[in-house]
Amino acid sequence: MPVFVVGGAVRDALMGQSVNDRDWVVVGSTPEAMGAQGFLPVGKDFPVFLHPKSREEYALARTERKTARGYKGFAVQADPGVTLEEDLARRDLTVNAMAVPEALAHTLPSAWAGQIVDPYGGQADLNRKVLRHVTHAFAEDPVRILRVARFAARFSEFSVADETMVLMRQMVEDGEVDHLVSERVWQELAKGLMSEKPSRLFEVLRECGALKALLPELDRLWGVPQRPEYHPEVDTGVHMMLVMDMAAQLNMPLSVRVACLMHDLGKGTTPGDVLPRHIGHEGRSVKLLQTVCERLRVPTDCKELAEVVAREHGNIHRSAEFNAEAVMRLLERCDAIRQPERFERVLQACECDGRGRLGFEEAAYPQAERLLKAQQAALSVETAPIAQAAAARGLKGPQIGAQIAMARVQAVAASL
Repeated sequence: MPVFVVGGAVRDALMGQSVNDRDWVVVGSTPEAMGAQGFLPVGKDFPVFLHPKSREEYALARTERKTARGYKGFAVQADPGVTLEEDLARRDLTVNAMAVPEALAHTLPSAWAGQIVDPYGGQADLNRKVLRHVTHAFAEDPVRILRVARFAARFSEFSVADETMVLMRQMVEDGEVDHLVSERVWQELAKGLMSEKPSRLFEVLRECGALKALLPELDRLWGVPQRPEYHPEVDTGVHMMLVMDMAAQLNMPLSVRVACLMHDLGKGTTPGDVLPRHIGHEGRSVKLLQTVCERLRVPTDCKELAEVVAREHGNIHRSAEFNAEAVMRLLERCDAIRQPERFERVLQACECDGRGRLGFEEAAYPQAERLLKAQQAALSVETAPIAQAAAARGLKGPQIGAQIAMARVQAVAASL
């Protein structure tokens, strides 16, 4: 029963990166034979088993045949006659279509000389830093377009092979992308957003035409001008990519990166006769991102943070001019008293926006420090004694709330 470690574990080891998860392929076996050795079947669509000790997943070598549109439209064949080369042929990219015998899986790549099964040139493409599809069967699974874009973002020095880009464009033209399910799109986008260079994700999707199909709200931002005195890069799409890469540079969490991605969507719907100004784009951005989040089933925490950032980022940028009353109103609109940790995320997204401009990459963002001090001052107000004193004076409900609000404004004023 030959067993091989395959895919990303081999790729990452050859690139000198740490390997956390391994995918195993078993050649020449059957489900019955696997069960007899203590493996536990867990696969629904194809035979996958858990190792009785390590609990890692072992899959029988298999082939796939396209039967319908979308990424689920496949018939799977897994039998003892399927070879390792046939199993590797169904994989997306050559750099992911290599295998190493089980006995060498936990050794250093220096011990793999002559033992790497590489029928499709994965090592050569690793050396060339090229993402290339294995066979034309790549075109049968539209998720692979997203995976290529994600790998381009993760390995930002890699380029997409010309023939692979041509194939991806054809897949888009054939309507394959239209059959992707929302959950899978979001899964791949989220991974790409958390990569070292998220802009590459969107560059690749845009180049092959998939961005227009999947995120038209974002795709339409390219070519939309902004006022050069505020945005030297001018183009809104370019600005968005600068913001995304700044979020990655500052190691921001996923929710902040989603907020960065969606904060300016409304600029794509600004009437042409008012450009390059974008009056009211904040409200339009909120409506558009709500549609996107519903369509892609984006997690609630990401959606709610994005709404606050889209609505208030302009005010936060201008907040250095605000007096205590205006700052307190801003804090209340951002729900900064009830959700202090989320407000920190809001400010992080705004910093990425402020620094995601041509020539502003190293600029300070003092608004964040000022607003965090104001928030802490407001939070330091002990509300219970104020409420008790107000109640003792016969005040009720809104009147007590007004007393607390006044105390918070005074505290904020002292912090500014």
